[in-house]
Amino acid sequence: MFTISKEFRFEAAHTLNRAIETEASRRIHGHSYRATVTLRGEPGTDGMVMDFGVLGRHLARLRDALDHRFLDEVADLGPATLENLARFIWSALYPACPTLTQVRVSRDSEGESCIFRGPGAP
Repeated sequence: MFTISKEFRFEAAHTLNRAIETEASRRIHGHSYRATVTLRGEPGTDGMVMDFGVLGRHLARLRDALDHRFLDEVADLGPATLENLARFIWSALYPACPTLTQVRVSRDSEGESCIFRGPGAP
């Protein structure tokens, strides 16, 4: 069994109401994000779990939906937490990539990340 991974980065702004009272979170602010998607499976007759070029096209579409956006306005995302971003990326990518096994979204500047493994993950 093989696993392959590919990353994409995006910059985005959002607001966030939190349990702790921090005005900075409630104001519009931005982050640099890194998303890593991982697929798992056996190579097909072409010798690949998935062609990285094909995967890259899917990720470019996702990046366009998130990069330099106000995440509060992205449909079906919900509050722009790492958890919701990981689930959003999974939901958008899984139909085209059924061997998707996990999505990790990181904010490297904060040393924070979240991994989502959706239903049906191999």
